[in-house]
Amino acid sequence: MALSAPSTLISHNRAVNCLAFSLPKLGNLAVNHQQLHSRVNFHSFSDPPYVHQCRNGGIFPPSCLAKTVVSDVGVHNSDFTTDAAADDTWSEFAKNVSGEWDGFGADFTIEGTPIELPESVVPEAYREWEVKVYDWQTQCPTLAEPVENTMTYKTIKLLPTVGCEADAATRYSIEEKNIGGVDNEVSAFAYHSSGCYTAIWSVADKNLLELEHCLINPRDRESRVRIIQVVRVDGTKFVLQNVRVFCEQWYGPFRNGDQLGGCAIRDSAFASTAATNASDVGGVWKGSNAAASFDSSGDNFLEELKANGVMKSIRDGSNLILLPKQLWCSLMDSGGETCIEVGWLYDQGYAITSRCCFSREGKLKEVSIARETTVLEGV
Repeated sequence: MALSAPSTLISHNRAVNCLAFSLPKLGNLAVNHQQLHSRVNFHSFSDPPYVHQCRNGGIFPPSCLAKTVVSDVGVHNSDFTTDAAADDTWSEFAKNVSGEWDGFGADFTIEGTPIELPESVVPEAYREWEVKVYDWQTQCPTLAEPVENTMTYKTIKLLPTVGCEADAATRYSIEEKNIGGVDNEVSAFAYHSSGCYTAIWSVADKNLLELEHCLINPRDRESRVRIIQVVRVDGTKFVLQNVRVFCEQWYGPFRNGDQLGGCAIRDSAFASTAATNASDVGGVWKGSNAAASFDSSGDNFLEELKANGVMKSIRDGSNLILLPKQLWCSLMDSGGETCIEVGWLYDQGYAITSRCCFSREGKLKEVSIARETTVLEGV
């Protein structure tokens, strides 16, 4: 695993449209290596506007990132209060989710304690220095077909290395996932035009579900987290087993993982850093949300997250699993129903959350993603 090193890759921002919701027709995956990018202004809540610039289309080397060509488009809202034209939603989602996402990943217990990597993969130098290693360096090449509602991605774990040996890192494992088309593997998938999504994967013969929540930072569209909650299903009871976290940065258009971030990676290992403070998450929160409903038949496995008004949440910090990088998650039973949530405090008093709600029969009812702000006492 590479130790923290200065970034040698010039950062650039991808363009996104954050407001569209629609469900296109099913089709087979057609590989598309071209991703379109443009400049967008974002305004939501009381957030100040942020201008994001990126290169228009094509595959390009890191040395060319400073030579960004941008085109102006309209101003778009990044909250979940408005729906855009139906035909635009999946194509916007595809544009914003596709690309090379590199970063670090780690596993945590249900107490939020990081789990060490197997000793067999840790370099001898770390063992001699008695350095504990918790993080994998990872790649997540992702490609969503903008016309058909299909998507495929790989989670690639790289063997830990010492220093900048990461530039010659060896792959330890590759896990590929397919959404839509003839190779579909997902049980339920809810998507938002910003590139956020929530996916539910069934683990065969183990009575396990993996709830994957992908959240884009509303203030940095090249930064995202994927939080995967592994849940055991015992009849209609849900029991959280462990949590996996991936913190990722966007490094360019889809190249199927051919180019490693290496020492140019803009992030660092995080598993052993400080966990989120409960006091920063507890209390009353309010904000716009987008939701998707699912029926018990399972026929509608792919759904768009549509604007769903304003939601209010009350969180007790003592009932949360507190994770590093300002992340948290929870599993709560209420009135016979189960709600499983993750959240990202991307700034003080500002959070983006993803929630899956299951009926008393253990069937998925709704998925929602919300932009929330804290509510001051007496307001």
